Amino acid sequence: MARPFSLQTVLELMQTRSDEATQRLARLIAAERDAKEKFAMLLQYRDEYTARFRQAVQNGLGQPEWRNYQEFLTRLDEAIKQQMKLVSVQETHTAAGQEDWKRQRTKLKALDALSERHRASEARLEIRQEQKAQDEFAARSKDNEQES
Repeated sequence: MARPFSLQTVLELMQTRSDEATQRLARLIAAERDAKEKFAMLLQYRDEYTARFRQAVQNGLGQPEWRNYQEFLTRLDEAIKQQMKLVSVQETHTAAGQEDWKRQRTKLKALDALSERHRASEARLEIRQEQKAQDEFAARSKDNEQES
C-alpha cells in the first residue's frame, strides 16, 4: 500500500493560499479598472464642461457665471488629480498583488512537483512489490510442480 505524501497538509495549505492570492488579485485588478474608468470619465466630463464654458463665453457671459464656471473647473481639476493619485495607488496595489500571486504559485508548484515525485516513487515501489510477489508465486508454483 502506498504511503501518503508527508507534506500533503502543507500542499493543501499552499493551494488555499494560492487560491486566496488569485481572488485578491482579481479584486485588485477590478478596483484598478474601476479607478481608471472613473478617471477617464472625469477627463471626458472636464472636456465637455470646458467646451460648454467656451460656448458660454462666445455667447456672452456675466461675471457671476464666469466665476461659477471657473470654480467648478477648479474643483473638477482637483477631483481629477485625486483620481489620478488613486489610479497610481491602485496600480501599485495590483503590482504587489501580482507579485504575491506569483510567489504563492511558485511555492505551490514546488510542493506539487514534490508530491508528483512522491506519487511516482510510490507507484514504482508498488510495481516492484507486485512483481516480487508474482515472482515468488511463480517460484512456489514451480517448486510444487517439481515435488509432485
